[in-house]
Amino acid sequence: MSIVISSKKAEEINLTCFGEVLWDCFESGKRLGGAPLNMCFRFNSLGLKAHMISAVGNDELGEALLTEINHKGLSKEFISVHDSKPTSVVEVELDQSGSANYQIVLDTAWDNISLSQRVIDKVKSSDVFVFGSLIARTESSLSSLEQLLDLAKFKVFDVNLRAPHYQLKTLIKLMDKADFIKLNDDELYEIAKSMGCKYHSLEQNLAFIAEKTNTDYLCVTKGNHGALLYIQGKSYYNSGYHIQVVDTVGAGDSFLGSLIYQLCIGSSAQHAIDFACAVGAMVAQRQGATPILSHQQINEFIEPL
Repeated sequence: MSIVISSKKAEEINLTCFGEVLWDCFESGKRLGGAPLNMCFRFNSLGLKAHMISAVGNDELGEALLTEINHKGLSKEFISVHDSKPTSVVEVELDQSGSANYQIVLDTAWDNISLSQRVIDKVKSSDVFVFGSLIARTESSLSSLEQLLDLAKFKVFDVNLRAPHYQLKTLIKLMDKADFIKLNDDELYEIAKSMGCKYHSLEQNLAFIAEKTNTDYLCVTKGNHGALLYIQGKSYYNSGYHIQVVDTVGAGDSFLGSLIYQLCIGSSAQHAIDFACAVGAMVAQRQGATPILSHQQINEFIEPL
Protein backbone atom coordinates (compact mmCIF):
# COMPACT_ATOMS: atom_id res chain seq x y z
CA MET A 1 0.00 0.00 0.00
CA SER A 2 1.68 3.21 -1.14
CA ILE A 3 0.97 6.87 -0.54
CA VAL A 4 -1.49 7.94 -3.22
CA ILE A 5 -0.01 10.79 -5.27
CA SER A 6 -1.58 10.00 -8.63
CA SER A 7 0.60 8.29 -11.23
CA LYS A 8 3.61 10.58 -11.08
CA LYS A 9 7.10 9.37 -11.86
CA ALA A 10 9.72 9.72 -9.11
CA GLU A 11 11.30 12.77 -10.74
CA GLU A 12 7.91 14.50 -10.81
CA ILE A 13 7.14 14.02 -7.11
CA ASN A 14 7.49 17.21 -5.07
CA LEU A 15 8.01 17.41 -1.30
CA THR A 16 8.50 20.21 1.20
CA CYS A 17 10.08 19.93 4.64
CA PHE A 18 9.25 22.51 7.32
CA GLY A 19 11.25 23.16 10.46
CA GLU A 20 14.69 23.59 11.94
CA VAL A 21 17.99 24.08 10.16
CA LEU A 22 20.98 24.38 12.46
CA TRP A 23 24.55 23.57 13.36
CA ASP A 24 25.08 20.42 15.42
CA CYS A 25 28.16 21.17 17.52
CA PHE A 26 30.35 18.21 18.52
CA GLU A 27 33.74 18.12 20.20
CA SER A 28 35.20 17.51 16.74
CA GLY A 29 33.47 20.54 15.20
CA LYS A 30 30.13 21.62 13.77
CA ARG A 31 27.96 19.79 11.24
CA LEU A 32 24.85 20.69 9.30
CA GLY A 33 21.76 19.46 11.16
CA GLY A 34 18.07 19.58 11.91
CA ALA A 35 15.74 16.61 11.44
CA PRO A 36 13.68 18.05 8.55
CA LEU A 37 16.84 19.20 6.77
CA ASN A 38 18.36 15.74 7.13
CA MET A 39 15.21 14.27 5.59
CA CYS A 40 15.28 16.84 2.80
CA PHE A 41 18.82 15.74 1.96
CA ARG A 42 17.84 12.07 1.96
CA PHE A 43 14.82 12.65 -0.31
CA ASN A 44 16.99 14.44 -2.86
CA SER A 45 19.81 11.90 -2.65
CA LEU A 46 17.34 9.12 -3.46
CA GLY A 47 15.86 10.95 -6.44
CA LEU A 48 12.89 13.00 -5.23
CA LYS A 49 12.59 16.78 -5.42
CA ALA A 50 12.40 18.24 -1.93
CA HIS A 51 12.68 21.81 -0.66
CA MET A 52 13.34 23.10 2.84
CA ILE A 53 11.25 25.84 4.49
CA SER A 54 13.08 27.40 7.41
CA ALA A 55 15.06 30.44 8.60
CA VAL A 56 18.62 31.32 9.59
CA GLY A 57 19.98 34.40 11.28
CA ASN A 58 21.61 37.37 9.58
CA ASP A 59 25.00 36.34 10.94
CA GLU A 60 28.18 34.47 10.03
CA LEU A 61 26.77 31.13 11.17
CA GLY A 62 23.70 31.66 8.99
CA GLU A 63 25.76 32.53 5.95
CA ALA A 64 27.95 29.49 6.51
CA LEU A 65 24.91 27.26 6.98
CA LEU A 66 23.36 28.41 3.69
CA THR A 67 26.68 27.83 1.94
CA GLU A 68 26.87 24.30 3.36
CA ILE A 69 23.27 23.61 2.30
CA ASN A 70 24.25 24.57 -1.25
CA HIS A 71 27.30 22.31 -1.05
CA LYS A 72 24.98 19.44 -0.13
CA GLY A 73 23.09 20.02 -3.37
CA LEU A 74 19.98 21.39 -1.66
CA SER A 75 18.01 24.51 -2.54
CA LYS A 76 17.97 27.46 -0.13
CA GLU A 77 15.15 29.13 -2.06
CA PHE A 78 12.65 28.91 0.80
CA ILE A 79 15.05 29.48 3.70
CA SER A 80 14.64 33.07 4.87
CA VAL A 81 17.16 35.25 6.70
CA HIS A 82 15.90 36.68 10.01
CA ASP A 83 17.31 40.10 10.87
CA SER A 84 17.08 39.89 14.66
CA LYS A 85 17.12 36.20 15.65
CA PRO A 86 20.33 34.12 15.62
CA THR A 87 21.16 31.04 13.60
CA SER A 88 20.47 27.92 15.65
CA VAL A 89 23.24 25.90 17.28
CA VAL A 90 22.81 22.64 19.19
CA GLU A 91 25.38 21.15 21.54
CA VAL A 92 25.54 17.39 20.94
CA GLU A 93 27.13 14.85 23.27
CA LEU A 94 27.57 11.23 22.19
CA ASP A 95 27.73 8.49 24.80
CA GLN A 96 29.81 5.33 24.46
CA SER A 97 27.07 3.64 22.42
CA GLY A 98 26.87 6.51 19.91
CA SER A 99 23.50 7.77 21.21
CA ALA A 100 23.11 11.54 21.37
CA ASN A 101 22.02 14.07 23.96
CA TYR A 102 21.07 17.55 22.75
CA GLN A 103 21.21 21.04 24.29
CA ILE A 104 19.00 23.17 22.05
CA VAL A 105 19.17 26.98 22.30
CA LEU A 106 15.82 28.78 22.50
CA ASP A 107 14.39 31.59 20.36
CA THR A 108 16.43 31.19 17.20
CA ALA A 109 15.66 32.12 13.60
CA TRP A 110 13.74 28.91 12.87
CA ASP A 111 11.59 29.51 15.97
CA ASN A 112 10.27 32.54 14.10
CA ILE A 113 9.46 31.36 10.57
CA SER A 114 7.10 33.74 8.80
CA LEU A 115 5.12 32.83 5.71
CA SER A 116 5.34 34.44 2.29
CA GLN A 117 2.98 33.86 -0.61
CA ARG A 118 5.77 31.93 -2.35
CA VAL A 119 6.04 29.54 0.60
CA ILE A 120 2.26 29.10 0.73
CA ASP A 121 2.11 28.36 -2.99
CA LYS A 122 4.98 25.89 -2.66
CA VAL A 123 3.20 23.89 0.03
CA LYS A 124 -0.07 23.93 -1.92
CA SER A 125 1.66 22.44 -4.95
CA SER A 126 3.64 19.81 -3.04
CA ASP A 127 2.62 16.15 -2.98
CA VAL A 128 3.97 15.60 0.56
CA PHE A 129 4.55 18.02 3.45
CA VAL A 130 6.93 16.88 6.22
CA PHE A 131 7.22 18.51 9.65
CA GLY A 132 8.52 17.65 13.11
CA SER A 133 7.56 18.31 16.70
CA LEU A 134 10.45 20.62 17.66
CA ILE A 135 9.14 23.39 15.41
CA ALA A 136 6.01 23.58 17.58
CA ARG A 137 7.89 24.84 20.66
CA THR A 138 7.16 28.53 19.91
CA GLU A 139 3.88 30.25 19.06
CA SER A 140 5.41 32.00 16.05
CA SER A 141 6.52 28.96 14.06
CA LEU A 142 3.61 26.88 15.37
CA SER A 143 1.19 29.44 13.93
CA SER A 144 2.94 29.25 10.55
CA LEU A 145 2.88 25.45 10.70
CA GLU A 146 -0.83 25.33 11.45
CA GLN A 147 -1.57 27.55 8.46
CA LEU A 148 0.45 25.30 6.17
CA LEU A 149 -1.19 22.13 7.51
CA ASP A 150 -4.55 23.47 6.36
CA LEU A 151 -3.13 23.72 2.82
CA ALA A 152 -0.98 20.60 2.51
CA LYS A 153 -2.14 17.49 0.62
CA PHE A 154 -0.41 14.69 2.55
CA LYS A 155 1.12 15.53 5.94
CA VAL A 156 3.95 13.51 7.52
CA PHE A 157 4.57 14.19 11.23
CA ASP A 158 7.99 13.21 12.60
CA VAL A 159 7.65 13.11 16.40
CA ASN A 160 10.90 13.83 18.26
CA LEU A 161 10.35 14.43 21.98
CA ARG A 162 13.20 16.65 23.14
CA ALA A 163 12.52 17.70 26.73
CA PRO A 164 11.66 20.40 27.70
CA HIS A 165 10.80 21.55 24.17
CA TYR A 166 7.31 20.09 23.79
CA GLN A 167 3.80 20.03 25.20
CA LEU A 168 1.86 16.81 24.72
CA LYS A 169 -1.42 18.69 24.26
CA THR A 170 0.03 20.54 21.27
CA LEU A 171 1.55 17.40 19.75
CA ILE A 172 -1.71 15.49 19.98
CA LYS A 173 -3.46 18.30 18.07
CA LEU A 174 -0.80 18.05 15.38
CA MET A 175 -1.21 14.28 15.26
CA ASP A 176 -4.91 14.80 14.60
CA LYS A 177 -3.99 16.81 11.49
CA ALA A 178 -1.35 14.42 10.18
CA ASP A 179 -1.82 11.69 7.57
CA PHE A 180 1.34 9.83 8.62
CA ILE A 181 2.88 9.73 12.11
CA LYS A 182 6.36 8.44 12.96
CA LEU A 183 7.52 7.90 16.56
CA ASN A 184 10.00 5.75 18.45
CA ASP A 185 8.77 3.19 20.97
CA ASP A 186 9.37 5.38 24.04
CA GLU A 187 7.51 8.27 22.43
CA LEU A 188 4.65 5.96 21.49
CA TYR A 189 4.13 4.81 25.07
CA GLU A 190 4.45 8.30 26.56
CA ILE A 191 1.95 9.88 24.18
CA ALA A 192 -0.52 6.98 24.26
CA LYS A 193 -0.51 7.01 28.08
CA SER A 194 -1.20 10.75 28.11
CA MET A 195 -4.19 10.08 25.83
CA GLY A 196 -5.60 7.51 28.28
CA CYS A 197 -4.31 4.28 26.77
CA LYS A 198 -4.29 1.38 29.27
CA TYR A 199 -2.72 -1.23 26.98
CA HIS A 200 0.80 -2.60 27.44
CA SER A 201 1.94 -3.95 24.06
CA LEU A 202 3.45 -1.82 21.31
CA GLU A 203 0.87 -3.01 18.79
CA GLN A 204 -2.05 -2.16 21.10
CA ASN A 205 -0.67 1.30 21.83
CA LEU A 206 -0.12 1.94 18.14
CA ALA A 207 -3.64 0.85 17.22
CA PHE A 208 -4.97 3.05 20.04
CA ILE A 209 -3.23 6.14 18.64
CA ALA A 210 -4.32 5.28 15.09
CA GLU A 211 -7.95 5.17 16.22
CA LYS A 212 -7.80 8.26 18.44
CA THR A 213 -6.12 10.41 15.78
CA ASN A 214 -7.92 8.83 12.82
CA THR A 215 -4.56 8.14 11.14
CA ASP A 216 -4.10 5.33 8.61
CA TYR A 217 -0.30 5.52 8.34
CA LEU A 218 1.94 5.16 11.40
CA CYS A 219 5.46 3.94 12.01
CA VAL A 220 7.29 3.08 15.23
CA THR A 221 11.06 2.68 15.35
CA LYS A 222 12.65 0.34 17.90
CA GLY A 223 16.33 1.25 17.80
CA ASN A 224 18.53 -1.68 16.78
CA HIS A 225 15.44 -3.91 16.83
CA GLY A 226 14.03 -2.39 13.65
CA ALA A 227 10.61 -0.87 13.11
CA LEU A 228 6.91 -1.49 12.65
CA LEU A 229 4.94 0.10 9.82
CA TYR A 230 1.17 0.26 10.31
CA ILE A 231 -1.01 0.98 7.28
CA GLN A 232 -4.81 0.87 7.45
CA GLY A 233 -4.84 -1.71 10.23
CA LYS A 234 -2.16 -3.97 8.80
CA SER A 235 1.35 -4.25 10.30
CA TYR A 236 4.69 -4.77 8.54
CA TYR A 237 7.87 -5.55 10.49
CA ASN A 238 11.62 -5.37 10.09
CA SER A 239 13.69 -6.72 12.98
CA GLY A 240 16.73 -4.53 12.32
CA TYR A 241 20.24 -5.01 10.99
CA HIS A 242 23.30 -5.94 13.06
CA ILE A 243 25.87 -3.12 12.83
CA GLN A 244 28.57 -1.39 14.85
CA VAL A 245 27.02 1.94 15.84
CA VAL A 246 29.28 4.97 15.39
CA ASP A 247 26.86 7.90 15.55
CA THR A 248 23.04 7.78 15.77
CA VAL A 249 22.56 11.47 14.89
CA GLY A 250 20.36 11.67 11.79
CA ALA A 251 19.77 7.93 11.50
CA GLY A 252 16.07 8.26 12.30
CA ASP A 253 15.73 11.14 9.84
CA SER A 254 17.24 9.13 7.00
CA PHE A 255 15.05 6.19 8.02
CA LEU A 256 11.87 8.26 7.65
CA GLY A 257 13.05 9.98 4.48
CA SER A 258 13.79 6.59 2.91
CA LEU A 259 10.47 5.15 4.06
CA ILE A 260 8.44 8.01 2.58
CA TYR A 261 10.51 7.80 -0.61
CA GLN A 262 9.65 4.13 -1.09
CA LEU A 263 5.96 4.67 -0.38
CA CYS A 264 5.86 7.64 -2.76
CA ILE A 265 7.24 5.62 -5.67
CA GLY A 266 4.74 2.83 -5.11
CA SER A 267 6.89 0.16 -3.45
CA SER A 268 5.27 -2.48 -1.26
CA ALA A 269 4.99 -1.67 2.43
CA GLN A 270 7.31 -4.55 3.33
CA HIS A 271 10.02 -3.43 0.94
CA ALA A 272 9.61 0.15 2.17
CA ILE A 273 10.21 -0.76 5.82
CA ASP A 274 13.12 -3.09 4.94
CA PHE A 275 14.76 -0.38 2.82
CA ALA A 276 14.23 2.34 5.45
CA CYS A 277 15.70 0.23 8.26
CA ALA A 278 18.71 -0.50 6.07
CA VAL A 279 19.35 3.18 5.37
CA GLY A 280 18.93 4.08 9.04
CA ALA A 281 21.44 1.40 10.01
CA MET A 282 23.90 2.49 7.33
CA VAL A 283 23.78 6.09 8.59
CA ALA A 284 24.26 4.95 12.20
CA GLN A 285 27.43 3.05 11.33
CA ARG A 286 28.96 6.20 9.80
CA GLN A 287 29.91 9.55 11.25
CA GLY A 288 27.56 12.37 10.33
CA ALA A 289 23.84 12.62 9.63
CA THR A 290 23.96 12.92 5.84
CA PRO A 291 26.35 10.42 4.26
CA ILE A 292 25.82 9.82 0.56
CA LEU A 293 24.38 6.35 0.00
CA SER A 294 23.71 5.02 -3.48
CA HIS A 295 20.83 2.70 -4.33
CA GLN A 296 23.40 0.03 -5.16
CA GLN A 297 25.05 0.36 -1.73
CA ILE A 298 21.68 0.12 0.02
CA ASN A 299 20.55 -2.89 -1.99
CA GLU A 300 23.87 -4.68 -1.37
CA PHE A 301 23.55 -3.96 2.35
CA ILE A 302 20.10 -5.60 2.37
CA GLU A 303 21.16 -8.51 0.16
CA PRO A 304 24.96 -8.89 0.17
CA LEU A 305 26.39 -10.45 -2.96
